[in-house]
Amino acid sequence: MDYIDLNLIEALDALLAENSVTKAAARLHTSAPAMSRALGRLRRTFDDPLLVRAGRDLVPTPRALELRGEVHAIASRARALFAPSATADPRTAVRVFDLQVTDMLSTTFLPRLLDDLREQAPGISLRLRPENLEDTPALREGLVDLEIGSIRPGDTEVHSESLVTETLIGVVRPDHPLAKARKVTPRRFADADHVVVSRRGRAHGPIDEQLAELGLSRRVAAVVPTFASALFLASETDVVCIAPAGLARRMLDALGLRTFPIPVELPSVTVGMAWHPRNHHDRTHQLLRERTRQIMAAVAGNVSR
Repeated sequence: MDYIDLNLIEALDALLAENSVTKAAARLHTSAPAMSRALGRLRRTFDDPLLVRAGRDLVPTPRALELRGEVHAIASRARALFAPSATADPRTAVRVFDLQVTDMLSTTFLPRLLDDLREQAPGISLRLRPENLEDTPALREGLVDLEIGSIRPGDTEVHSESLVTETLIGVVRPDHPLAKARKVTPRRFADADHVVVSRRGRAHGPIDEQLAELGLSRRVAAVVPTFASALFLASETDVVCIAPAGLARRMLDALGLRTFPIPVELPSVTVGMAWHPRNHHDRTHQLLRERTRQIMAAVAGNVSR
């Protein structure tokens, strides 16, 4: 099969619409000589004059009239193919997104996001996935569209963005001895039983390193995979739980828990979001990220006031 220049379809569509080389050239922002050359190539390709002189005008041949509708349809589809994607206005699109969200955000962030999407993009539905041990494969394999929580830095396979930074605090039930203490010292803190949150079952972390520098160690009574589990344990028994000060506030208030500053220096916790490059330019996914960004900023703003 001989090579066919697909640009000729656009030229033929313009020529059959305008019945004029000059007007067709203006329509495609090219010169009249270039359009004349295109018409010559089209005549050779179809073995038909296509447009013939009738006084001062050009009129289509019967073959050209046969081609006009189909050529216009093909040219229109080609233009739509290369045009920016506007077929799905993100505010009217109907989509289901799979989210992997740390459970601490379920009481502060998710309700606001759902209310926001109901107004901004009511066709978007969210399906929450359990927190996996391996985050990147879930994004890579398309099991998760957006991960929100503590994002591991330095992963070149995903896009990520920091959203808010949180300070960690100690949490106990009202009748815990530390709830009544005027000041929680490192020793009193270490002497208490602790519950640790770790998806990977790790009992030790930065707190233990800081305590070790002071010659202290703590007893970890339980390791649980979620903040919610840890907070409920802290509300029912005498254990110390560590939680983010702002994002946990609604759950702390609901459970009637007491808080205190942790008496060792700990790094702040950054909550971010991560997504696979396949979704980076998707307009509806961009809207979801923008609303996530806005809602998280609003949550952080309300907490700081």
